[in-house]
Amino acid sequence: MSRYLGVTKSVTAEFTEQRSRFIGYSFPVENEEQARAEIAKIRKEHSLATHVCYAFIADKAGNIMRYSDDGEPQGTAGIPILEVLKNKGVKETGVAVVRYFGGIKLGAGGLVRAYAYAAGLSLDANEIKESALAAFCAVRFSYELSDAFRKVAERENLTPEYEYAEEITARFPVKSENAQSLFLRITDALLGKVTCRVEREEYFRF
Repeated sequence: MSRYLGVTKSVTAEFTEQRSRFIGYSFPVENEEQARAEIAKIRKEHSLATHVCYAFIADKAGNIMRYSDDGEPQGTAGIPILEVLKNKGVKETGVAVVRYFGGIKLGAGGLVRAYAYAAGLSLDANEIKESALAAFCAVRFSYELSDAFRKVAERENLTPEYEYAEEITARFPVKSENAQSLFLRITDALLGKVTCRVEREEYFRF
């Protein structure tokens, strides 16, 4: 897997349906433990709520999926929230929906729609970005080639950090799939007088 989508921060959004108040929370998670800790925090904040239902996909590959109806009729809350996460294509993301019962029963269909809508509201209000497998590159060249490299960096939309010693080393991330072709373009622009290497690979939010 070379890339995936995920939310970048914790966001809330709410609406009222038949006097029941629904509050949707969406938040980034790195693992199941972090997801459950975030849900526990929401439960504590809303200790008087009727239900706190949730779903999360806690890994990059989408294998760790959990959900809970938290006392609502089976299949009316957790699964609809999970389906919204799947439809958005997000990973390492959790959603919890808090319900304060307003005295009017919504029925199974009404609950499914309400929980899915609250989940969608919170995700739509969040920022969703792509994380991709990145090559963290180091490019080394002489001082007289500094201007040439900076022109390449600007053209390629790179944001290097520079280390100055006997020569200059520029470090920057690029999507792993693009690293080797970029190295060829840099080498051509600097007339072959450059050393390019990948120092490490990891996921990075571009």
